[in-house]
Amino acid sequence: MPLRARRDFLFSSLATLSGAALVLPAGAEPTPASGHADDYLAFLGQSPGAAADETGRSGQASGPFLSDITQVPAHAPATITEDNILGPYYRPGAPFRGKVTPPVEPGVVLVVRGRVWGHDTRQPLRGVTLDVWQANAEGRYDNDAPEQPPAAGVFMNRARLLTDERGYYEFETVHPGRYLIGPNRWRPSHIHYLIQCPGYRRLVTQLYFEGDPMNEKDEFIKPSLIIDIARVATRGAEIEVGQFDIVLAKA
Repeated sequence: MPLRARRDFLFSSLATLSGAALVLPAGAEPTPASGHADDYLAFLGQSPGAAADETGRSGQASGPFLSDITQVPAHAPATITEDNILGPYYRPGAPFRGKVTPPVEPGVVLVVRGRVWGHDTRQPLRGVTLDVWQANAEGRYDNDAPEQPPAAGVFMNRARLLTDERGYYEFETVHPGRYLIGPNRWRPSHIHYLIQCPGYRRLVTQLYFEGDPMNEKDEFIKPSLIIDIARVATRGAEIEVGQFDIVLAKA
């Protein structure tokens, strides 16, 4: 079976299962413990209870690669994040997960991370819901062909996330492709966001990437939403890492 067919079958199967009633079988036992976090710290030669960095992770235990990704400055940007168009491809109900793309999705791996802040308090916001969705590396959305709509419950290149107690979020995806929206009208690479938090205004926005040749030609882009990309070598490959902090306005 071709790779894409196997992947579509997998997601269709998961969608079918997700529609069934969720009931723990009678007699099921709690998952047994297999150790303690302090055991891992001891293995790394680090004392239990070692100080964590500003991301809430142990800087010494994380190693150089993870440190490169998770070091997010713990201060809020000066201004409220600008809004942007919703676009025609939003779908509600995406699953909560940290990997936006399906398994073995083609493209350059991209990790996006940041914090969500309250403009009124200048403090990070915990439990914020972020919807993110995007085109694949070829510039296609899972629902951009009306004659071939995605199966119910199947979400490709879409996810929801929650910020942690430090307002931090992170997801893995692939660099989205550009696409035409009319004769000689291109949309640059971008990722859509819909952010919701009680007590704050709902924000619909997008992030864009510095250096995209279509940025200057796009009629919807806002310069404040463009982020820089770092390239990080890991395990014989190179991935992209970007930071997108969000500041919400009080409702």
